Amino acid sequence: MDLAYIPSPSRGVLYLGPLPLRGYAFCIIIGVFVAVWLGNKRWVARGGRSGTVADIAVWAVPFGLVGGRLYHVITDYELYFSEGRDWVDAFKVWEGGLGIWGAIALGAVGAWIGCRRRGIPMPAYADAVAPGIAVAQALGRWGNWFNQELYGRETTLPWAVRITSSEGGRVPGTYHPTFLYESLWCIGVALLVIWADRRFKLGHGRAFALYVAAYCAGRFWIEYMRVDEAHHILGLRLNNWTALLVFVLAVVYIVVSARVRPGREEVVEPGAAEDTGAAEEAGDGTDADEKESAGTAGEQDGTAGDGASAASADGGKPEAKAEDGAGSLKKS
Repeated sequence: MDLAYIPSPSRGVLYLGPLPLRGYAFCIIIGVFVAVWLGNKRWVARGGRSGTVADIAVWAVPFGLVGGRLYHVITDYELYFSEGRDWVDAFKVWEGGLGIWGAIALGAVGAWIGCRRRGIPMPAYADAVAPGIAVAQALGRWGNWFNQELYGRETTLPWAVRITSSEGGRVPGTYHPTFLYESLWCIGVALLVIWADRRFKLGHGRAFALYVAAYCAGRFWIEYMRVDEAHHILGLRLNNWTALLVFVLAVVYIVVSARVRPGREEVVEPGAAEDTGAAEEAGDGTDADEKESAGTAGEQDGTAGDGASAASADGGKPEAKAEDGAGSLKKS
């Protein structure tokens, strides 16, 4: 008998009146909001304008969702197009099935379009949003918990996840919670990128490449633990090969980019520095006017004070002046 385990939710849908709120979609949405919030803070710290990250996300997020779904459907086509399957299910994103590889690839295309429209260097934008993407993945993985999917091998560890659903060929029992492993790994990746970016002043896309390499390293061993159906090549799951290939490409990019374009971009968003300078000048002008007014008032107070002092000094010896006048008359 299992002494402890992570229970699975009895259902993945909550109803707010007639409106269904699916746990998988909720996790994705929360992840997007957190990614935009964190990305905006980092973008502004790099010298960009507030709101730019959200504007570009309007392009990147839809592209990413389409790319993630396409990758899943293509690599697991038998789930939708084999005999006895309904191809319409390929459009039911809320039931799970978003491949991160496709999401990042096509999401990058959307981000590139948004950056081109704003005149922003794509690598600088990618560096700013990289930790936020990792956090979004960490939150999004809990959608798999709601759907009782993508778990690992059977185990009796205290943190095993309890699978109760028998749909889709699932066998009820306790399994490695690979969704939890990946969620925690992604949080670690986000912290690693933030630390490395501050310590080494990463630029020109190297912070994003570090995120990609670190994520792939964790995804490789987590993917190796999963027991859901997948295509295998030379004994390894397809996603293992993808993680290995992308890891190598990310490391090569970091090395080559550091040699070709060392340092960090000085200007990440044209016009942002001018806006800041104009605001500072406006503030300085206001201060100067206040100082000038204060100075004028001070001078007036000083003049009045001098007059009062002079009057006091003259009025302090009235008898002496009277005596001097009388003496002058006697002499004459």
